[in-house]
Amino acid sequence: MKNKLLGIVIALVVVCVIALLGIFGFDIPVYNFLRTFDWKIWDILGSIFSTKNWVAITLLLVVIFYVRKIIYTRSKVNIFDMYAKIRSSYVFWVFCSVCSAAVVGGIIKLLLGRMRPIFYEALNTTGFFPFTMDWAFHSMPSGHTLASFAGLVMIGMVAPRGRWFMWALATIIGLSRVCVGAHWPSDVIVGAFIGTVAAIITKDILSRRVNK
Repeated sequence: MKNKLLGIVIALVVVCVIALLGIFGFDIPVYNFLRTFDWKIWDILGSIFSTKNWVAITLLLVVIFYVRKIIYTRSKVNIFDMYAKIRSSYVFWVFCSVCSAAVVGGIIKLLLGRMRPIFYEALNTTGFFPFTMDWAFHSMPSGHTLASFAGLVMIGMVAPRGRWFMWALATIIGLSRVCVGAHWPSDVIVGAFIGTVAAIITKDILSRRVNK
């Protein structure tokens, strides 16, 4: 566990450095390049893999799993006993991973208040306005990216045969957010880091509790 935490801390430092390099350097040129690939399919991906959809769909699957568990065990519905019945479900792990990443991402969005690229395209302006509630100032990190990495990295870890596909899909979703003009490249990098770490920590915590 100590080695894992050390690895996360080192990765955090690296991501922070890359994010700063993006903010003060490569964000604009990379953004301008990726914007030339603004294809319709990216909008479709964005509609499917939004944070709200991740939370709603995984929550629904958790409820379905719980109901099936109740039916098969012929036990009474007890909301206080729900965790004991669903904690071994991988869909619950995905749900927890996505939710934890979304909470962390939401806090960082509020603290940073980064202007979205729409200001750059319309006014050639970039900047940060902390504690701003407006959606237009919640660019970093990318919500779609962090939720997709949290969900897909988790799925890849519990289903190793499909991990490369899941991780590649998460990467494509992240890149698509830049292509459609919703985020800067560094927003996606930070979102990917948050989602990946959320998946790793969630799996570690829940797997330990299941094995107790």
